[in-house]
Amino acid sequence: MRTIGLIGGLSWESTIIYYQIINQRVRERLGGSHSANSLIWSVDYTTVEDLIFAGRWDEVGTMLADAGGKLERMGAELLLICSNTFNRVSDEVARGTGVPVLHIADAVGPEVVSRGWRKVGLLGTRFTMEEPFIRDRLAAYGFEVVVPGRERRELVHRVIFEELVRGVLRPSSKEAYVEIVAELAAEGAEGVILGCTEIELLISDKDTVIPVLPSARLHAEAAAGFALGES
Repeated sequence: MRTIGLIGGLSWESTIIYYQIINQRVRERLGGSHSANSLIWSVDYTTVEDLIFAGRWDEVGTMLADAGGKLERMGAELLLICSNTFNRVSDEVARGTGVPVLHIADAVGPEVVSRGWRKVGLLGTRFTMEEPFIRDRLAAYGFEVVVPGRERRELVHRVIFEELVRGVLRPSSKEAYVEIVAELAAEGAEGVILGCTEIELLISDKDTVIPVLPSARLHAEAAAGFALGES
């Protein structure tokens, strides 16, 4: 079994999802009490959050590349940045280490293609919804990516940083997210990518009029497949 290195704490609530899903998948495939060979380097979220809001992405790249280097030296053979937003610096992490970095969009894109969808919505932080590092990489798989209007994007962004990364799950925010998914469906989206790993704590397919794709789950499952030699 190959060893997975997780750059976590982005936030730690969603890092739990990664650890749980990777180990569940390995146990399902191998049976018994098997679990994954994995390593986690968890950063202090407030530190990186302050940097991104100050636009100091170069320092974020350096910090996460350093985390990746530590994981590499401990034996990691694949690295995951356990966040959509922070995959903005995945190239910097890859350049700073000698092991592959699995970009979260490369775990989500093939799933959209396998479902035959031609138009999908994307929810996430303002960085994820408005900048090209996720949207363009997804669109390269051959489907259209759409996001909510400006006011709705601000709502989604605010809930993530003021509530979800702090472990706060409010019914009013869940209702708002469900409404936004319905609005994207009305615009022709066949599904919606939950492009922030914490959103999976708030809504699921059970709540929405069209399917939602949990990016953290897909990312973690792809990593488990790598560990098991499936990809």
